[in-house]
Amino acid sequence: MRIAVAHEWLVRYAGSERVVDELLAAFPDAQLLTTMLEPAAVPPRLRSATPSLLQRIPGATRHHEWFLPLMPLAWRLRRPIADVEAVVSSSHACAKAVRVGTGIPHLCYCHTPMRYAWDFESEQSRFPHAIRPAARLGMAWFREWDRRSAGNVDVFVANSTAVRERINSVYGRPAKVIHPPVRTERFTPGGQRGEAFLYVGRLVPYKRADLVVEAFAGLEQRLVVVGEGQLGPRLKARATSNVTFLGDVEEERLIELYRAARALVFPAEEDFGIAMAEAQACGTPVIGLDRGGARDIVEDGVTGWLVDAPTVEGVREAVRRAAQEELDPAEIRRRAERFSSDRFRTEMVAAVEAMVALAAEPGGFARLRRAGLE
Repeated sequence: MRIAVAHEWLVRYAGSERVVDELLAAFPDAQLLTTMLEPAAVPPRLRSATPSLLQRIPGATRHHEWFLPLMPLAWRLRRPIADVEAVVSSSHACAKAVRVGTGIPHLCYCHTPMRYAWDFESEQSRFPHAIRPAARLGMAWFREWDRRSAGNVDVFVANSTAVRERINSVYGRPAKVIHPPVRTERFTPGGQRGEAFLYVGRLVPYKRADLVVEAFAGLEQRLVVVGEGQLGPRLKARATSNVTFLGDVEEERLIELYRAARALVFPAEEDFGIAMAEAQACGTPVIGLDRGGARDIVEDGVTGWLVDAPTVEGVREAVRRAAQEELDPAEIRRRAERFSSDRFRTEMVAAVEAMVALAAEPGGFARLRRAGLE
């Protein structure tokens, strides 16, 4: 099937970029469009992307989020996509605004409705202090634009149940859930389970590493922290002797840490939460927040433990429980296999094929917008 894929920006290789990589594995002849490309930061399949005019601005790829106000225009200035059977946008900001030729159906794989606009307080740390007041005011315009640009989409696919609910609330549209790909063939059980707990994630406010570090200040258990970010120096200054910071680590080392951990501790509200699924693929239980994507990943008392609220005492209680209870690593691994990359590719190909078939029927576009693929 001839398709085009549109993604926000390709300046690092994180969760949403892995989704695009798997989309190109499923549709190897797809065109790839983006706003900015940093070839050295992404794997070979993604280097074929055609960037927008923003690519010509000096320093744009290093400070891509500063150019968010220009991204609707960057997508608008591109020619409508033609000569394909379908368009798939991978969107958490503006990519769903990609222009699509008449009669070509458009599926948006939505990581979340734009967090900058709908949850600015938790996202403001991404912006320099000097421009935050202006950015906060500008988000009122972005919320309206975000709703309007949703009209460019024929079918929404959400990466979690929580995002499906958000799509319905913000855009008033149905969405099918297809969980993101986890390389379960790479993240596997092995080695010897230890007693230390693990945190994996960027050290930024909404990831709640601060909550985890503070919780372990009142515990005898040990914590290993993997990740870098703006909160790093402050967290290291406050941490007690039972907390160890490793910074960013290579993937081989990360897999070793997952395998050795008593449990992954991640009490942040995520759209999905790839680290939680990776840990479980290694047979490691997860302490997660009973909100957002964790509800799709963590089965309380089976594959981990859910915390009712993001509080220090709530995390401490869950850690104490995890230190005492034994969960079955083989069962944790078995349940994590539902997030495999093979499964993602199969489900996405089926979703695109179903959309194209329905769009070809009389009144098909209208039915897709009303009912989606469910």
